[in-house]
Amino acid sequence: MSAIRLQSKEKAPSARKEKWERYVAALKYAKYVCFHPFDGFWDLAHEKKGSIAAATTFLVLFLVTHVLKLMYTNFQFVNAPLQYINVFEQAASLLLPFLILCLGNWSLTTLFDGKGRFGDIYTAMCYALVPFIVIQLPLVFISNIIAFDEAAFYTVLMSVSVVYSLALAFIGLMQVHDYSPGKTLVFLVATVLAASIIIFLMLVFFSLLSDLVSFFVSLYREIAFRLY
Repeated sequence: MSAIRLQSKEKAPSARKEKWERYVAALKYAKYVCFHPFDGFWDLAHEKKGSIAAATTFLVLFLVTHVLKLMYTNFQFVNAPLQYINVFEQAASLLLPFLILCLGNWSLTTLFDGKGRFGDIYTAMCYALVPFIVIQLPLVFISNIIAFDEAAFYTVLMSVSVVYSLALAFIGLMQVHDYSPGKTLVFLVATVLAASIIIFLMLVFFSLLSDLVSFFVSLYREIAFRLY
C-alpha cells in the first residue's frame, strides 16, 4: 500500500509538469498561427496543437488590453471619461458578443456542413486575437511618450492590429470548417444574423423575466399590505 501511495505522489508532480509544458507549447504555437495561418489553424483544429486553456488566456489578455487602452492611453488618442468607466462592464461588452458570435457560428455548422465543434471555433477565434494583443498592448504605453504629430504612426498600427485579427479569424473559420473563401464569407454573414437573433431572444427573455419578477414582487407587497 505504501509503495502505491509513493508511486501516486511521484506521478502527480510529473502530470502537473506535463500539463504545464503542454500549456506553454500551446501559447507559443500562437506565433506559428500568426505567421502561417493556413497551416497553423488547420493543425490547431485537426491536430490539436492548441488548447482551450491557452485560448482562454488570449481572450483574457484581449479584455485586459481593451480596458487598459481605455484607462491609460494618452487622452490625445482616446477620449474616454475615466470617472464613468466600469471595468467589468467594459470587459463584458466585448466578452458577451464574442461568445455569442462563437455560439452563432457553431449553431449554423449543421446547416452549412461545417466540421468545427464549438471548442474548435472558440479556440480559433481566441488565437486570432493575438495580433490585437501584441500590437495594441504596447501602444497603450507608447501613446504616452509620442507627440500628437506622430498620431499617424499610432493610427496605422491600431488599424493593422484590427485588420490582422479579422483576417486571422476569417482564415481560422475557413480552416476549422474546411470551407472555401466564398462559402466562409457567406457563413460569416449568416453568423452575424444568428448572433443578432440570439441577442434579440436574450433581450426578450430577460425582459419577460424582469416583468415576471416585478409582478410577483407587487403581488407579495399587496398581500402583505392587506394582511398586516
